[in-house]
Amino acid sequence: MEREELAAWLRLSVTPGVGRATARKLLAAFGLPQAVFAQSLQALERCVSPAQARALHTLPEGFEDLCARTWAWLHAADAGPAQAPAPAHALVSLADAAYPRALLDTEDPPLLLYALGPAEVLQGDPFAQGRCLAMVGSRNPTAQGAENARQFARALHAAGLCIVSGLALGIDAAAHEGALDSAAQAGTQAGPWPATIAVVGTGLDRVYPRRNLELARRIAARGLIMSEYPLGTPPLAPNFPQRNRIIAGLSLGTLVVEAAPASGSLITARLAAEQGREVFAIPGSIHAPQSRGCHALIRQGAKLVESAQDVLEELRLPARATAATAAAPAARTRPAVTAPPHAPSAAATAGAAEAPDTPLLQALGYDPIGLDALLARTGLDAATLQAQLLELELAGCVARLPGGLFQRIAQA
Repeated sequence: MEREELAAWLRLSVTPGVGRATARKLLAAFGLPQAVFAQSLQALERCVSPAQARALHTLPEGFEDLCARTWAWLHAADAGPAQAPAPAHALVSLADAAYPRALLDTEDPPLLLYALGPAEVLQGDPFAQGRCLAMVGSRNPTAQGAENARQFARALHAAGLCIVSGLALGIDAAAHEGALDSAAQAGTQAGPWPATIAVVGTGLDRVYPRRNLELARRIAARGLIMSEYPLGTPPLAPNFPQRNRIIAGLSLGTLVVEAAPASGSLITARLAAEQGREVFAIPGSIHAPQSRGCHALIRQGAKLVESAQDVLEELRLPARATAATAAAPAARTRPAVTAPPHAPSAAATAGAAEAPDTPLLQALGYDPIGLDALLARTGLDAATLQAQLLELELAGCVARLPGGLFQRIAQA
């Protein structure tokens, strides 16, 4: 993108009072942004309001500085970790051939997409065209919900899907981690398409939340971080529901792992449904508030999924049987399917086997439970019970929850 072209696209995207819908109307009427800004007030007023026409004839405050910073960012690279290539930067406009086709099919595509990731990804297939699945959920998941997100993401990435999420705490972070773990276990370096895409609600010169800074660096090394917001944009509350339409729009479908009844995850699911994309939900405990949103989606017609292969079958995608059926109960049988050539080995994605079903694990069940109830169920003395719980916790089979509760963690 030449500097004049960049300046025109950037100016159109930040002109006060001119939103995305109006900008697309102007592009349809006059062509590229340079042509829009070449129009007279009278010509513009035949397409937009007089106030909008005047705004288009006025350089936005601070625009020259923003344009200079964006040009410098576009031609720079971030400092990567030791012995790793620095992430590269890219900016894709609505008129660019590289613009994701799936987003073009939505009602409200962004004018610009800022992207950060390995150079070979940005030069190859940065948006994993036709191979994306969104995974979203609670920022405060149960231990089982976070593990489900990681395991499903590992299996789905192993089957050839790019996992899209929002870099939020909780389920988003676990989904990104699962996809990155699958890519790392396969021993592959960054390839022509990303392992995972994080769609954020800030400028790409910021990371929010800061607790996910290290995760953002890992994604920039093997995946893609993208935003529609100009550099310097802070984490404003309205931006996050807005970015959800991009998460849904990039993807063949959206998998909700855990969600409260009123949450951003359900906004993403609704947007996916409105865009004609598939919606999937993992059921959970009837006692967990984080499961109620998923149960509501299932009642409304979302596909209930118990394994990664449930998702793949609905999307009519082939998958490695061992990776995709890792989440299925042993009693269920699935026909073998052919793995795509880029899928990693079964050993890389099978995950840890679930612990034998001991009397204590049977007593735990799958819902959170307190120590007194476990003492009553097992008949063990307190010291023995605490010792066995600690052993299971260290093995990753049991999680200690707030309020003195414990929960069994099943391997997805």
